[in-house]
Parts: sequence; C-alpha cells; structure tokens
Amino acid sequence: MNDSTPIIQIKDVVKRFPVGDDEVTVLKGISFDVYPSEFACIVGPSGNGKSTLLNMITGIDHPSEGEVLVTAQPVHTMSENQLAAWRGRNVGIIFQFFQMLPSSNLLQNVILPMDLVKQLTPKERRERAMHLLDIVGLADQAQKLPSMVSGGQQQRAAIARALANDPPLLVADEPTGNLDSKTEEVVFTLFEDLVRQGKTLMMVTHSRSLAARIPRMIEIRDGRIANDT
Repeated sequence: MNDSTPIIQIKDVVKRFPVGDDEVTVLKGISFDVYPSEFACIVGPSGNGKSTLLNMITGIDHPSEGEVLVTAQPVHTMSENQLAAWRGRNVGIIFQFFQMLPSSNLLQNVILPMDLVKQLTPKERRERAMHLLDIVGLADQAQKLPSMVSGGQQQRAAIARALANDPPLLVADEPTGNLDSKTEEVVFTLFEDLVRQGKTLMMVTHSRSLAARIPRMIEIRDGRIANDT
C-alpha cells in the first residue's frame, strides 16, 4: 500500500432496503480504502451487497449511512447532475451485459462518452475511439453493430468505451460472467495491462480462479468484510 490519497474511501457504509413493511440491512458498516493503480476485487456469496457496493462507488446508488468518497469527491452527497458530470470524467463502468447501444456501431458506442463531456473535437473523438478499438483488438470491427459481433467482442468494445475519457478509475461488475474461458482470459489480460499503465480497477466477480489472480481481494459475508487480503 502506498502513501498517496486513496482514490476510493468507503467509511462505515450501511445499506438498507425496504422489504414489505420491514427492511433488510445488506451492508453493515463497511470500511476500506483503494489506492491509485490498485487492482482489487470484491467477492462473496450472492445477495451480500457486492454489486450494491460497486453502485455506490459509481454514484448509481447511495448508502443509508456512512460516506463514499471517490477521487476525493463525496459521491454520496452529490446531485444527479453533479454525478453525471463527475462520472463522465472520472469513472469508466464495465457491465456484465455490455450495455451497448444496439442501433449504433462499435465506433459510435465508443465515441458516445466523449460526445457527452465535449472535451475533444469531433475529429479527435473519432481518432481516439479508433485508437481504443485498436488497443482491444477491434479496429477491423469498428463499423459493425453490436449484434454483428460476439459477446466477447462486445465486452472488449465496452472496455474501450469505458476508457473513452481516460478516467483514473475503472469499475467492472461481473465483466467476464457471460464469456467463455478463452475470452475471459483475453479480457482479464486487458485489465492487467490497464492496471500496469496506471488505471485503478475495482471488480466484482464470482470467479474464484480470477479472484485468486487479483492482487487484492475483499470478501464480504453477512454484510461485513470477512477478509481483505
């Protein structure tokens, strides 16, 4: 662990969900820090709040109690407009089901996050998108619709899209859950390369074999951290 400021700070986070007239506490006082250039994963049984925790890091969900600071910003107190602007520049999200726009080709899907933040000229956005598709091995598929390529290719395109605005943090929720073992290896190797290049990567996975290869594993059981190694 280094001495720099954490890129993620989770402080005494509690999350409750209403169930009928009652409520269920899924997270029961979770605290941990993640530092720049770390590759960390969250593991544990289904229903223990792994994806909920990831959604709080991205600002998609909010804690019932506690604080969530990401890139030194109090994500848990930000408005939707503030979150959208912050997320566009600071976090790349990789979903299990790709979430590609079906009527746009792969190139257009990768350009979209850059269109939203408007930091580059249209020409620069296109050039960067093609560069990112090249990095993930899809430059020759740029004009194809998502339905015309495999699930593994869609996931690689989704990684390129997550990198569009060069965010310091990548968050991945079961990113290999729908991939065969060969494609899983390709995607995981991409992740390792990105961390070596300085990205911070936070991933939820059910795969114990993948988790064993990730430098840091945070295990959640019964709403608490059981192990952090």
